[in-house]
Amino acid sequence: MKQVQSSGDEKINLKARKFLMWLFIVSSFIYFAGLTSGFIVYTSGSPNRGIKTLLPYAFKYSTIVILVSSITMHLAYLSGKRLQFQKQKLYLILTMALGVAFFFIQLAAWRQLIDQGVFFVSPNASQSFIYVFTGSHLVHIFAGLMILLTALIGRMGNISQVKNMFRLEVASIFWHFIDILWIYLYVFLLLNQ
Repeated sequence: MKQVQSSGDEKINLKARKFLMWLFIVSSFIYFAGLTSGFIVYTSGSPNRGIKTLLPYAFKYSTIVILVSSITMHLAYLSGKRLQFQKQKLYLILTMALGVAFFFIQLAAWRQLIDQGVFFVSPNASQSFIYVFTGSHLVHIFAGLMILLTALIGRMGNISQVKNMFRLEVASIFWHFIDILWIYLYVFLLLNQ
């Protein structure tokens, strides 16, 4: 026989899950701080400082796309709070579409890098960091898309408002994190080209 959880137990369980999300964000931040620190240490002792290549224009487009996706994610969150569930679904779908567009624009950027003669395995290993930074970020984009999909499926499945807002909040926190993370990486790469 299935036992029904009380509202208080459900809130405690959701707080624990949110804490796990924050732990993942902190660990991701440490990971990317380590990568950028590794790049700085590697290039500081090298005669070939910086990545010595122009960044693909696709990075500019992907930056615009991810900024717009942060806006649509925020609108989805606000719609959920206002009980405007149709708008919430629409904004979640738009955010996911923009996330997928970001993903493919990044792949196009890799194609542009290859066309410039910049490969993952390169005599100038600092150029390899471009692939490491962007590839690691794409893994986070994929995870963000899965979190968004969970929020969308939950809303379509007509879950309780407490769970709906929890999923929206977690999706919003994570999506804004990967947005800020991309801006950090893009600016870092711009400063080191």
